[in-house]
Amino acid sequence: TVSSSRRKCRKAHFTAHSEARRTIMSANLSKELQARHGVRSMPIRKDDEVLITRGMYKTREGKVTACFRKKFAVHVERITREKANGATVNVGIPASSLTITKLKMDKDRKAALERKNRNKGSDVAMTNVD
Repeated sequence: TVSSSRRKCRKAHFTAHSEARRTIMSANLSKELQARHGVRSMPIRKDDEVLITRGMYKTREGKVTACFRKKFAVHVERITREKANGATVNVGIPASSLTITKLKMDKDRKAALERKNRNKGSDVAMTNVD
């Protein structure tokens, strides 16, 4: 169930289990992918290629190296910063600030795209109404 209470929504968000966090950590597809698949967004995963659309690293591109559901963060190739002691660390980027430019395809991903496709289902469903 979904509440409109800020307190309950925040609690649901931050205590969400791993599978729910997967869907929360979805990113929009690029315009070209949206046109091709008829799907607007997908849960992000390792090996997707992304474009950063918000924040300090805006317009940078790279491959996803890790998704941390616990921290709601995604690590992208070559997006790093230096710590005070000189060590380089990956910067965690929220999935909502990313646009997927290339999907890592496997059978589950393909099935999800088929399921979510908005173009194919609508015209077929309306033909046999009467």
